[in-house]
Amino acid sequence: MGTMPERVVTACVLIIGNEILSGRTQDTNLNHIANVVGESGVRVREARVIPDTEDAIVGAVNEVRAKYDYVFTTGGIGPTHDDITADCIAKAFGVPLVIDETIAERIRGRPSPPEVMASRMRMARIPEGAELVENATGGPQGFSIGNVYVMAGIPSVMRAMISTVRLEGGAVVQSRSVTAYLGESQVATGLEGIQDRYADVDIGSYPFMDADGYGTTLVIRGTDAGTLDRVLDEIKQLIVDAGETPRNVVAE
Repeated sequence: MGTMPERVVTACVLIIGNEILSGRTQDTNLNHIANVVGESGVRVREARVIPDTEDAIVGAVNEVRAKYDYVFTTGGIGPTHDDITADCIAKAFGVPLVIDETIAERIRGRPSPPEVMASRMRMARIPEGAELVENATGGPQGFSIGNVYVMAGIPSVMRAMISTVRLEGGAVVQSRSVTAYLGESQVATGLEGIQDRYADVDIGSYPFMDADGYGTTLVIRGTDAGTLDRVLDEIKQLIVDAGETPRNVVAE
């Protein structure tokens, strides 16, 4: 009797902000989130960039929180009028916004003129029943409610928040890679056969051109080290059979 496969724990990232969609700001948060949660065995299966509008945020949050184990949002929790993420998350969960005294106390701890303080206090509003996501920079915290984690859009602050989040993950994905100066088409048929035999492993091919010519890097991803090593050996043999030398073999 075979063992049950370990459940895959999944996530979606919602990047909130008109400045991302307009091209004024380049997102770097997705890359960091995927790497950090991947170390806990959580796999990002989808990412969306959505505008700062209530309908878009509420609709996306309610759709993806039902599909994935975790949802991570970045952006829209600052002090200005167009920072509406907290309001939208509360609406998505059908709860009121409340002032969190722990966040408010932290905000008051950084003196500022009254009008600035009034704006900054917007960041103390969280959905009723939410828990705080610590902010290692010492600034206002983010929050989580249900399976949704709400974090800042500023990369340094988002990183300080997600570094404190503890997740219930599955098996951690490992990888193996090997490079050869072959075109993708020269190994495509052989790779297809290997992929068919190892359905629980993902094999990707990434072509490149450098000073030595045209080549392909083949990346194998999966959760079982022994299987990855067997697939790597088969791919190295495939490269040798095609008349080339396997190069830059990496295990991570």
